[in-house]
Amino acid sequence: MKAILLAAAAAFLLATPAFASDETDIMAVINKMNDALTKNDMKTAAATYAANASIIDEFPPHHWTGANAFGSWGNDFGADSKKHGDTDAVVTTAKPLHVSVEGDRGYAVVPAVYTYKEHGKKMSERALWTFAMEKSGGEWKIAGWAWGRK
Repeated sequence: MKAILLAAAAAFLLATPAFASDETDIMAVINKMNDALTKNDMKTAAATYAANASIIDEFPPHHWTGANAFGSWGNDFGADSKKHGDTDAVVTTAKPLHVSVEGDRGYAVVPAVYTYKEHGKKMSERALWTFAMEKSGGEWKIAGWAWGRK
């Protein structure tokens, strides 16, 4: 009898879908990238991007694309921060407003708050951080994002 119950339990567990979903996997990648940025771990952050990513942000040149989009954006972000005397940058995110998946493509809209110091004065900026995602080799990657100040 125990053998039958164990076999039934094993069959049930194997037939039950995993708890993780594409939506939660997408948010895990976004959070991993943001956590790495907060720690200034650019290598880990860069690993979350697709090979030909695209970034749109509010400082010049406003658009970065290609194999080194994230690296180029990071360099320009650093230069812009230095130019304006910005330090201690942190982005905190809230529960996503929308996450959807269609096959190997995903989309997420995430409320965010960018806090920093400008010449020592505390500043903050609310935004919607919008992501396009793609799944390749079973792994979600950031295909692109845009920062939209509220």
